[in-house]
Amino acid sequence: MDEQPPKYRREFFKSAPHAWLGLTTLGVGFVLGAGNPFFLLLGAGAYALGWIYLPDMPMFRRSVDQRNDQARQAEATKNLAEFQQKRDAQLAALSPRLRTRYHELAEVCRQIEKATADGPLSSANDADPRLQRLDELMWTFLRLLGLEDSFERFLETERREDLPGLLRESEAEVGALGTQIENLKQQKNPPLLETKERLLQSRLEGLEVLRKRQERVEQAQANLALVRSEQERLDHQIKLIRADAVATRSTSAISARIDATVEQLDHTNKWLAEINEFKDVVGDLPATEMRVGYQSRTLPPMIAEEQAAARPITERKERS
Repeated sequence: MDEQPPKYRREFFKSAPHAWLGLTTLGVGFVLGAGNPFFLLLGAGAYALGWIYLPDMPMFRRSVDQRNDQARQAEATKNLAEFQQKRDAQLAALSPRLRTRYHELAEVCRQIEKATADGPLSSANDADPRLQRLDELMWTFLRLLGLEDSFERFLETERREDLPGLLRESEAEVGALGTQIENLKQQKNPPLLETKERLLQSRLEGLEVLRKRQERVEQAQANLALVRSEQERLDHQIKLIRADAVATRSTSAISARIDATVEQLDHTNKWLAEINEFKDVVGDLPATEMRVGYQSRTLPPMIAEEQAAARPITERKERS
């Protein structure tokens, strides 16, 4: 959404310079005007001139722009921190196997940044769009992992309840009740017949519920297969970016590869947004020029141990 330009006169009305202007013109004019009305008119005229010219002064406009920039920066920082907190919570909620997969691919992204350390891709500018696209790719990967975890939990619950077995039993019971009702109709036993018909209706409704559950299971299985396929594709694409970064060190080639990968994932992101099971998970990336990042602020145990083991070696090299 486009930002509206600041309304400088409105800002001036709420500012301290306006209060001082009113005090030194209208206030002084009112005090001195008690003995001589000329001072009251002079104060009002000075106030009007100040109201006309002061809001357009470059110094005042710069102060307003700076204050607005600081407010936007503070809001962006707050939104970014909230998003990162929710993202870390989503990552922590994954199963250990899926968390490990995320951290492994995050390590590939770190290798990409390291391989391009001498090029513009490693610029200190947080707003570098190429680095932001890496963040976007990893966010998509995390969403896919979260969706896989959700489907796996759902399917595991249904497997424990043996839904196919329940469905077969319900169908057999409905068939048996139908046969009993036909026999009761021939025996002309209205009270028992009415009870059996109500029982049959209840079982038919229960059977319909079981069939809907089975449909959901089949849909979840298909979605899970698609999610895993998209994960594999994204994993290979990010590793291909790493190969380009290591082999060619060409900024343009790396940028083109990242752009192509992001474009190919547009349909994936739209599909993720449409899946009902995913709507309660963290939404899209926050609208900010700052980098969101792709790694959790808490390192996984394996990586933390590796870094701790590497410190003594680095210290010995520096001393030598």
